[in-house]
Amino acid sequence: MNKDQFKGQKKKVEGQLEESAGEIVDDKEMERSGKRKKAIGKAQSRYGDAKSDIKKSK
Repeated sequence: MNKDQFKGQKKKVEGQLEESAGEIVDDKEMERSGKRKKAIGKAQSRYGDAKSDIKKSK
């Protein structure tokens, strides 16, 4: 696992927690922020996957 994959997974989990907390306290802005972080984390993790695949193919 490279650093982009790790950071992406971390951000994704942080986003899931924030989204869940927003649902519990009924804070729509917190939910949206969590969803945004989760999406950014997924993208960063996918970038790390692609980066890793490229290194493996060399």
